[in-house]
Amino acid sequence: MQKLSSIFEVFKGPSEAVLGTFSLFGNSGYIWAKAGLFFVVLLLVLKIFQVSILARLRHLAKKTKTDFDDVVVDIFSGLKPPFYLLVALFFALKVLVLPTFANTTIRFFFILVIVYEFVRAGDKIVIYGVEKYIGRAGDDPESRQQAQSIAKSLSLVVRIILWAIGLLLLLSNLGVNVTSLVASLGIGGIAVALALQNTLSDIFSSISLYVDKPFQVGDFITVGEDKGTVEHIGLKSTRLRSLDGMELIIPNKELTASRVQNFKRMEQRRVSFTLGVTYDTKPSKLERIPELIGEIVAGEGHKVEFSRCVFAGYGDSSLNFDVVYNVNSAEYDDYAAMRERINLAIYKKFAEEKIEFAFPTRTVHMHKES
Repeated sequence: MQKLSSIFEVFKGPSEAVLGTFSLFGNSGYIWAKAGLFFVVLLLVLKIFQVSILARLRHLAKKTKTDFDDVVVDIFSGLKPPFYLLVALFFALKVLVLPTFANTTIRFFFILVIVYEFVRAGDKIVIYGVEKYIGRAGDDPESRQQAQSIAKSLSLVVRIILWAIGLLLLLSNLGVNVTSLVASLGIGGIAVALALQNTLSDIFSSISLYVDKPFQVGDFITVGEDKGTVEHIGLKSTRLRSLDGMELIIPNKELTASRVQNFKRMEQRRVSFTLGVTYDTKPSKLERIPELIGEIVAGEGHKVEFSRCVFAGYGDSSLNFDVVYNVNSAEYDDYAAMRERINLAIYKKFAEEKIEFAFPTRTVHMHKES
C-alpha cells in the first residue's frame, strides 16, 4: 500500500491536472482514480491468491497426515468471485469520504457476506468433527444415517449461533444498542431453553450414545425391565423389538441415565440351573449323573464348554445337583437353542437310565382311631 501511495504521489500532479475538475460526493477525480486503482490491485492480489496460492496449499495439504488442513483449504476454495469483489470494493472505498448512509450500507453488506462465509466454514468444520472425532460411520447404513442426523443437528446449532453473532454485529453497525437487546432476549432465551430442555437432552444423549457406542443396531439389550433387539437409534429415542414382537420406544435420555446390559458383547453365555432327582434314586445312579451330564454337554462340541455338575445337597423332596456350562456365542438365539437341545437330551437320557425327576410331594399319614 505504501508503494502504491508513493506511485500516486509521483503522478499526483499530472492526475490532478487531468481530473482536477471532476468531483463526486466531495471527492476529487484524483481520489476516485486512486480508489479505482486500489480496487484493481486488491482484486488482482485476491485473484492470485485464489488461483495460484490456493492450488499450492491444496497440493501441500494432500501430503500431510492430518485431514484438517484439507478442510481449511476447501473452505477458502469455496469462496466465490463475488466475495473477492466485495472485499476489494470495501477496502478500496475506504480511500473515499462517503456519506454516512453509503458507508453504513457498504459495511452492512460486507459484514453480511463475512457472516455467511463463517456459517459455511462452521458447517464444514462440524461435519469434519462428526466424521473424524465423533466416529466413522463405517458401512452400516443405520450408523451412517445416525451420523448424518447428528451432523445435521450440530450444523443447525452452529448456524444459529453464527447467524445470531452476525445479526448482533449488523445491528451494532447500524447503531442499535446491542447490550440492551441481548439483555431483553436473555429472558426469552431462558423460556425457550426450558421448553426445549427434554428435546435437547435427548439430542445430546444421542450424541453421547454415538460416541460411547454402548450398543449398536442388532444388539440385544436390557434397560430396566425392558429388553429387546435394537432396531433404530434416533436423535430423540431408540427403538427396541422385544421377544414377543412388541416395539419399545425408549428416550435416549433414559438410556444414558439407566443401567444397560448388552448381551451381544458377551463372548460366552453361562447356563446355571439346579437339577433334582427323587430320593428313591439308587446311589450308583446318583454317582453317574455328573458323568451323564458332562457327556451330554460335551457332545455339542466346541460350541459349549462344560463347567461342572455336582451333588449340591438335600432338598425337601429332591436330591439336588448344580449344573453349569457356557455357550460360546454372543447371539441370544444360539444360546436359547443350545439350552433347549441340552435340556431335551438330559430328559431323554434320564428316561433311558430310569432316573426320575423330583417334584414337590406331600405324604399324608392317616391313623384310624379305635
